[in-house]
Amino acid sequence: MSEPRVFAGLDEFAGAVGEQLGRSDWHTVTQEQVNLFADATGDHQWIHVDPERAAKGPFGAPIAHGYLTLSLIPMLGKEIYRVDNLSMGINYGVNKVRFPQPVKVGSKVRATAELTEISDASQGKQALVRWTIEIDGEEKPACVAETVAILVP
Repeated sequence: MSEPRVFAGLDEFAGAVGEQLGRSDWHTVTQEQVNLFADATGDHQWIHVDPERAAKGPFGAPIAHGYLTLSLIPMLGKEIYRVDNLSMGINYGVNKVRFPQPVKVGSKVRATAELTEISDASQGKQALVRWTIEIDGEEKPACVAETVAILVP
């Protein structure tokens, strides 16, 4: 596993605005993950959970839910960077998210993160991070998203 880039605190993190923060390792998306996500969300569409039918469908295999791909950001992000000396980080939202390419079950994905903006927030700082989740061997990314987090010292 890659070692994350470590920032000593918010001031040091703010100094990285405009920089690529790093890249995660590759992770395989499994049918088990897809099935568990389907159970958690109630989205049991056949393109996700029926491998036999999905093999004959438009993607040639079952695919991960787009929101599952988006939900991998916290796991992948831990491999990319960490800000120390915080009491907590709060997901505040997502400004924009796109899913240009579906993730077939068995594919490997990894993320890159770019810190695009830091601004003052009532509890600390608001951070905007642009995430790109790539699929091994595919030209288009699986997901591009701009997340918003509140970082509390």
